[in-house]
Amino acid sequence: MNEIRTSVVAVGPLQGYLAAPRDGSGVGMVLPMITGIGAQVREYAEDIAATGITALVWDPFHGPNADDTPRERLYELMNGLDDDAALAEIRGLTDHLLGELGAERVGVLGYCLGGRLALLAGARDERLANVIAYHPSIPAVPAANHTHDTVADAARIAAPVMVLHAGADTIMTADVFADLQRSLLSRTSGATIVHVYPGAEHGFSTRARHGNPVNADAYALSWPQALNFMAQTLAAGRP
Repeated sequence: MNEIRTSVVAVGPLQGYLAAPRDGSGVGMVLPMITGIGAQVREYAEDIAATGITALVWDPFHGPNADDTPRERLYELMNGLDDDAALAEIRGLTDHLLGELGAERVGVLGYCLGGRLALLAGARDERLANVIAYHPSIPAVPAANHTHDTVADAARIAAPVMVLHAGADTIMTADVFADLQRSLLSRTSGATIVHVYPGAEHGFSTRARHGNPVNADAYALSWPQALNFMAQTLAAGRP
């Protein structure tokens, strides 16, 4: 495992949480998550950095995060997010990784809210080397602030995609999940890897949900495979 360095960094008008191997890295991942730069997503970023991949966490709410803000308030903020503004910020962090931080290949990994945005980003940014969506929040009836059709747009992603689906998800229904798979499988480029964890709940990756052994087991099985997917798709010389 690599020694890592961590810091909160300014990226233009944005701030992000940076976790990077101490000796540098030629590859990186952008991480969006509803919790902002909370302890859980910082832990994910540090796990990634320990494998030799730089991780840069998006701050969707420009300050508030799960460490200091009630979950109900984060949901209110989430419902006020604009798709295009959020995607522009994720693209800005991607630019920063590829520019100032010197990464040669970059991917995107999102959880819940971030899983949906990761898929949308993958459909719009051909520079991305991978897209990973943990239990993405794609409701059957789009939220008022969802101006893009995630399922339809997924067909435009050129990069390899990994979706980790909670079998007992109450936000993305079985029908929407089936539609998402069909959209991804219609692509003519980019591998599609779909994991289903029966009985696991939406957000099963979050430590707060690991009191349910099904969620804890799903995360313990899925996370090493997601890390390996990152490493393989970011490796030099891959298409």
